[in-house]
Amino acid sequence: MLPQSYGLIAAIGLVLGGAVACFAGYRLFRIVLAIYGFIFGAYLASSTMGSSNAIGMLVAALVGGVLGSVVFFFAYFLGIAMVGAGLGALIAHLAWSQMSAAEPPVLIVLLFAIVGTVAAMILQRYVIIVSTAFSGAWTIILGGLALVDRGAARAASDVWILYPFTPASGAQWVPIVWIAVGLVGTAVQLAVTGGKR
Repeated sequence: MLPQSYGLIAAIGLVLGGAVACFAGYRLFRIVLAIYGFIFGAYLASSTMGSSNAIGMLVAALVGGVLGSVVFFFAYFLGIAMVGAGLGALIAHLAWSQMSAAEPPVLIVLLFAIVGTVAAMILQRYVIIVSTAFSGAWTIILGGLALVDRGAARAASDVWILYPFTPASGAQWVPIVWIAVGLVGTAVQLAVTGGKR
């Protein structure tokens, strides 16, 4: 997490990066991967530094961001496969929870992950459009919250921001806005910006 003095810049970057991902994610997929790689790398690297070391946090964020950006940029097909595997595992868990209170067997989850991976590779365009629209919508919301409430920039370390369906108390509107913006982003990409790259 960056020092408080960089909160406004980070929030603006989140809103702009989220908008690019949400509304033009398919056309600019490699750039979107680089943006999210930078955000992820900067977050991880800066969290290893002490909060009193502002310069160290900034340097770690920049180095981690550049490394994350490079890794994500070149992990194009791996990223699509991972999204498919993750969706397959999620579907396996959701379907199994309707039949039993116990966890699904590992083989079932593995089978669904493999099917999800294959489906994602076949349906790349749609997987990219939906995943970038919804991840972009979430990034817009986080950046917007940080812009509106400067204290929300500190909330970037809270656990709830990684889980849209378990928002912070008093923010039950967040999943609804996330789904609405994600659907708008999906529609815009399918109709306008999601043409052939």
